[in-house]
Amino acid sequence: MLEQLLIFTRGGLILWTCKELGNALKGSPIDTLIRSCLLEERSGAASYNYDAPGAASYTLKWTFHNELGLVFVAVYQRILHLLYVDELLAMVKRDFSAIYDPKRVEYSDFDETFRQLRKEAEARVEELRKVKPLGNDGRKQQVVKKGSGGFDGGNKKNKSDAKEADGDDGKGTKLENGHTNGNHIVVGEGNRGMGLANGKENARSNNGAFDVSKLQKLKSKGVKKTTDTSVVVSKGSKADPKKKVTKKNRVWDDSPKDAKLDFTDPVEGNGNGNGNENIQVVTADQGESMMDKEEIISSDSEEDEEDEEVGKDSKPDAKKKGWFSSMFQSIAGKANLEKADLEPALKALKDRLMTKNVAEEIAEKLCESVAASLEGKKLASFTRISSTVQAAMEDALVRILTPRRSIDILRDVHAAKEQRKPYVVVFVGVNGVGKSTNLAKVAYWLLQHKVSVMMAACDTFRSGAVEQLRTHARRLQIPIFEKGYEKDPAVVAKEAIQEAARNGSEVVLVDTAGRMQDNEPLMRALSKLIYLNNPDLVLFVGEALVGNDAVDQLSKFNQKLADLSASPNPRLIDGILLTKFDTIDDKVGAALSMVYISGSPVMFVGCGQSYTDLKKLNVKAIVKTLLK
Repeated sequence: MLEQLLIFTRGGLILWTCKELGNALKGSPIDTLIRSCLLEERSGAASYNYDAPGAASYTLKWTFHNELGLVFVAVYQRILHLLYVDELLAMVKRDFSAIYDPKRVEYSDFDETFRQLRKEAEARVEELRKVKPLGNDGRKQQVVKKGSGGFDGGNKKNKSDAKEADGDDGKGTKLENGHTNGNHIVVGEGNRGMGLANGKENARSNNGAFDVSKLQKLKSKGVKKTTDTSVVVSKGSKADPKKKVTKKNRVWDDSPKDAKLDFTDPVEGNGNGNGNENIQVVTADQGESMMDKEEIISSDSEEDEEDEEVGKDSKPDAKKKGWFSSMFQSIAGKANLEKADLEPALKALKDRLMTKNVAEEIAEKLCESVAASLEGKKLASFTRISSTVQAAMEDALVRILTPRRSIDILRDVHAAKEQRKPYVVVFVGVNGVGKSTNLAKVAYWLLQHKVSVMMAACDTFRSGAVEQLRTHARRLQIPIFEKGYEKDPAVVAKEAIQEAARNGSEVVLVDTAGRMQDNEPLMRALSKLIYLNNPDLVLFVGEALVGNDAVDQLSKFNQKLADLSASPNPRLIDGILLTKFDTIDDKVGAALSMVYISGSPVMFVGCGQSYTDLKKLNVKAIVKTLLK
């Protein structure tokens, strides 16, 4: 049963709802659809599934009238699989757009029209259901008729071959492999009787397809082939012993048992040691972090000037074309855009995005969403389809990359300080992406804003991880909480947060072990750490070098955190820290892929090896680079 049908404008004004249905929807499926699908350029999908807080789950389908700026949404329970929804939406769109007036707000007269359209759509589906079983019975009857002629396998080719075999006396018949055989033996009636008596052989004997000479020849050929292969095997078997020889591990007679590889230096007290004084202190020497500097890109202004020059140069050309071309452009301006018109421009745009390291799946979904937003719109006069598509894509990219919520960490730190608790940030990611290095960069940036920071060495898996973090802590002169190796990282993080609360540290930066998204034991340990400590921010650290793998990493990290969590409302990734951004030139597509697949904003961008090389994401520069 249809739960709800809603018509509203792209600005959010509700024009009409079905009063007959009147079902109170559990949760907020319409708001969730707008927030997580339509606004994030996922409107190219066929449907959207919404799980309500209770037991109910809905499927939402929608369509657009891009010329009028209208959205039509139908909601029904997922278990029902209503077949008439797509057709009903198309009919409602057709009839409502005919009476739509931008000055009107109420459309109570549309109730009767919708009632008729709904009955019509349901009647069509019922007719289709009645027609389909009849068609299946007819097919079965035809099969029975074909098979009733004898005990053959129902194969037309066998019957025709049998007829040819019975009719031809001296001519050879073609075998299935295309070769002919002159000697043909026709099976007599007595043989047919024997075939019927044998049961399984009756079908073959009726066809008269058995040829003894052919079978003998085929058998002889098979024997030759097997003998040839046996010769080959015997020849190759001489070399097999050499290939099978494998090198055995060397075993020393006097070797002691393997000891635990824990070379952590003993640390005084609870792990908050100042460490070696020989390491230089660089807190005041590195200068201002790039997070606090406004990024000035000279190439952008140069490109803008070039665009202006091109625009100026193109004006005289437009005048030279004369009235004939302007007439065609004006005619083209009145036409509605169709999907076939958009496909060449979208294909070129998809290829361009993929060359910029955008994942193929993401580029395809973006192009589908842009096509859905442009289909049916009128092309403005003196504009090309390619420029219209590029402008729509630019707006979509800006909308995706712009954070939907505040990413001001300093404000959140002060809010946590008022509640007398430390602000906890957990850094997660795959191996070798630079979690520890960029954790130190974030610590340096927080220190410049007079925020007290503590590091927590919760990477108890990788050798040297604790020493690496301890080196950063000594250089930055900040405390570090560590418990060595082979400890439970969730317990270490909890003790570090308790220690920070006692010492008055405002921020705790938790370093975790790198893990692949398919490693379930390590992902389970990470899920436990997040569940036990409930951090304020979970940052996914990812490389800007990855392409299609970015989608796999983020989607599986979120999926594992959701599946392995003991909480009914699991914590997922809150933000992204993009590393090695200075090594990719114009291949900036990983930022778009990560944000699109997770819905989380890029909060930091690592662009070097010093503590100051941390900056914010420049959305305009990224979009311009992607479409360049």
